[in-house]
Amino acid sequence: MAVFGVENRTRTIDEINQYQLGRYISSNEAIWRILSFQIHDRHPTVVHLAVHLENVQRVYFTAGNIRARAMSPPPTTLTAFFSLCNQNTFAKTLLYSEVPTYYRWNTSVKKFQRRIQGKAVEGHSGLYMTDALGRLYTVHPNNLECFYLRLLLINVRGPTSFEELRTVDGRNALL
Repeated sequence: MAVFGVENRTRTIDEINQYQLGRYISSNEAIWRILSFQIHDRHPTVVHLAVHLENVQRVYFTAGNIRARAMSPPPTTLTAFFSLCNQNTFAKTLLYSEVPTYYRWNTSVKKFQRRIQGKAVEGHSGLYMTDALGRLYTVHPNNLECFYLRLLLINVRGPTSFEELRTVDGRNALL
């Protein structure tokens, strides 16, 4: 629908009314709304997982926390994954992208916690899984070190540190 007109510039313009007059609702959208279906749906849950080099994560400073943040930066999903693998034998069997299926990211304490709802995992009491997906942030191949780190995170199960992640067949990749 196109609307045009010649009018007095001193008159106030009702943008909401203009939008509603020009809005088109197809028959599909009309039925969807009449039957009260959700217009937007976010399923399954997607958890974005950080990819960064050791001690190169983003840190946000304020005037009051400069020294504390510089001395010990807050955990990221990647550093929390390493901690989880140190403490939990089941987590040691997972790839980084599989962790959100079994654990949820608690932003207030910045750590992964076991899921308390979902389908029970066979052979592991008190462990549940959902259809949540873990997605690693993309890294441009020009950022070589971080790009290769992402490749390792996609393929290595249960690393406990950056050092262990870089170690293949007992040899450190940086040496």
